[in-house]
Formats: sequence, C-alpha cells, structure tokens
Amino acid sequence: MDSIRISTAQNIDIDYEIAGLGERIAARCIDLAGFLVIAVITLIVMGAVSAGVSGSAGMIVLFVFLAIFVFYDLVCEITMDGQTFGKKVLKIKVISIDGTQPTLSQYIFRWLFRMIDFGFPFGWGVVALVSVAVTKNHQRVGDILAKTTLIKTKPRTELSNVVFSFSLPEEYEPQFKEVLHLNDRDIELIHEVLTGYYQTGNAELIYTMAAKIKEYIAVSPPDKMNELQFLDTVLKDYNFLTANMSV
Repeated sequence: MDSIRISTAQNIDIDYEIAGLGERIAARCIDLAGFLVIAVITLIVMGAVSAGVSGSAGMIVLFVFLAIFVFYDLVCEITMDGQTFGKKVLKIKVISIDGTQPTLSQYIFRWLFRMIDFGFPFGWGVVALVSVAVTKNHQRVGDILAKTTLIKTKPRTELSNVVFSFSLPEEYEPQFKEVLHLNDRDIELIHEVLTGYYQTGNAELIYTMAAKIKEYIAVSPPDKMNELQFLDTVLKDYNFLTANMSV
C-alpha cells in the first residue's frame, strides 16, 4: 500500500495510507447524492416562490444553489480540516504531499483546477480518474499542482487492539503511575511506533518516542531499562491502571 509520512504533534513520523481511487469515488458519490437531494428541494422551492412571489425570487434560489454547488468543496475543506461530508464518511482527508496541513492557497489551487479534473470539456471526471489511477500518490491534476493528496484518517492501531494485546496478572505492579497523564491516542501512537519498529527495525522512532514520553510524564526509568522496555512498560502500566479505574 502507498503511504505518506506525517509528523504528529509529538514530533513522531507516522506513515498514513494514501486513499485510493475507490475511496475518492465513493466520497464523491456521497457528496453528489447530497446535492441531488438539495437540487430536488431547490426545484420545489423555486416553483413555490415563483408562483407565490415572483420569477426573480425563484432565480435567486437557483443562484444560491449553484453557489453552494460551486464552492462546496473549497469551503468544506477549509473549514472541516481537509474534508467534505463524503470524505468524512469515508474517513479520508486532504493533506500536503510533504505531510503537513495544507495552506489556504493549496486548498484554493486544487479547487480551481476542478474544472480540468471534472469539467464537461474534459470528460466529466475522466481526467481525474486517469490521473489518480496512474500517479504514484493517487493525485488528480489539482492535487499534483497544489502538491496535495488524500490520506486515510482511520488509525491503523485501535485502542481495543492495544488493550487486548496484554494479559497482565492481577498482582501486576505498575512502575510509572504518571502514565495516567497520557490519553488513549498517545497509547495508540506508542503501540504504532512499537509495531513499526518490529516490522522495520527502525530504532530511531523508539528513541524519539521514549524521550518525548519521559519528558511529558516527567519520569526517569531505572538505569537498566532501555527505551524499548520503557515504552513496553508504559503500555502495560496504562492498560492496568485504566482497567482498574473502570472496575
């Protein structure tokens, strides 16, 4: 699977899977289905106001609908962290190709080139379909020029998988009660870093994550405990302490 590396708020680099053609099409279909409903409502309202008020009022309703249709993607992506309602349902979002949050100009740039990707003179989306299918990072023309792409936002590691990956005895003694300062997403991220280490052998991620966690919860592990053991202990302590708190 193609992926893109993103630096998290904890300054840890995590690979996210790039959304494929199927997710893009499904998200677009959801958005278009919403517009179909709005179009039907618009026609009903236009007929009502044209008959009861004036024809010009009906045209105003039509122009409002067209404005929503034209600016929908741009406004949604700017205000909804790179997502439209369709993208939100499919759990995908716009991201810069370098892994950072897109700027306003990038959102505008990819929106401006929708005419090439989806416009009538260019085959009603054929250009976008071909571009997404053949490019390395699954980018349409607007994405290529704006240096953006779409990623899957659903975490590869769910907390439930982390919790059930441990079988701790009842007499287990936590070493770092300060782990309660962490939250579920922090624990998911630690687990993901450990999984990445076991798959790739990249120890740099372990050292970086361990240093961040030590600083954040303000603990000093025993001298004989290395970074890998420290992170493993943090996971166990967190799972044990939170499980007993909920009992």
